[in-house]
Amino acid sequence: MDLSQALEIVSHTDPGMVRSNNEDSVASLAEKGLAVLADGMGGYNAGEVASGMATTVLTTELRQLLEEHAPHEVDPQSGKKAAQKMLQEQVAKVNTSIYQAAQSQPQYAGMGTTLVVVLFYDNKMMAAHIGDSRLYRMRGGEFSQVTKDHSLLQEQIDAGMLTKEQAKHSSNKNLVTRALGIDPAVEPEIHEYDTLPGDIYLLCSDGLSDMVSDDDIGMALQALGANLELAAQQLVQMANDNGGRDNVSVILIKILREFPAGHGLASKLFGWFR
Repeated sequence: MDLSQALEIVSHTDPGMVRSNNEDSVASLAEKGLAVLADGMGGYNAGEVASGMATTVLTTELRQLLEEHAPHEVDPQSGKKAAQKMLQEQVAKVNTSIYQAAQSQPQYAGMGTTLVVVLFYDNKMMAAHIGDSRLYRMRGGEFSQVTKDHSLLQEQIDAGMLTKEQAKHSSNKNLVTRALGIDPAVEPEIHEYDTLPGDIYLLCSDGLSDMVSDDDIGMALQALGANLELAAQQLVQMANDNGGRDNVSVILIKILREFPAGHGLASKLFGWFR
């Protein structure tokens, strides 16, 4: 199913005002309803390698799998939707690739990356994330954070040690408790959400969320949501205007119309004979 008529996807990435190289990586396939954002970490250029591996491998492998399997179909053995199974298995594969490269090549020792990946199908979105890159949603004028950071700061907030206001001024902002490629295995957090026409989804690295408040991000999307390209550029500009201390990357996805999957007999027959 080609989703390019149902979804508009725009991405923008920038090194920021302080760093010379960009360790963020973004990729999307509108026709497959797929978008991936990764924020790399590690020594000289290693973060760039880790995030690049994550976005390249995931888009390549998922493109192939989505040619062969309908994401809304349920796997009879696991009881999971194909979308969830695909994301889990491919994230595990990428984790192994990055981990092995880091183990075998001294210049890549300790490299890893955060990850947010979303897959749209059948008026739904499956989202997987690891680390502190985020997914937000603008719906009917209401802007909200969808993912919950895997970070020391978030754990301190959850434990009642810090308020959200105090967390904004913490020095522990960039300590993630989960990352791709650091350990032999990692568990992505995966959830499914219903989508509505008019929704705008934002994937971003912490270069945006650390530099620009949620309120200001929401206001920018509210004002510029009719022009996604302009909205993406504006968000990056706002991060840079506020200091741009990190690489900043955004992917914006607007739901233009409904995109139900074919559940009828014809589509089942087509699935069997393909």
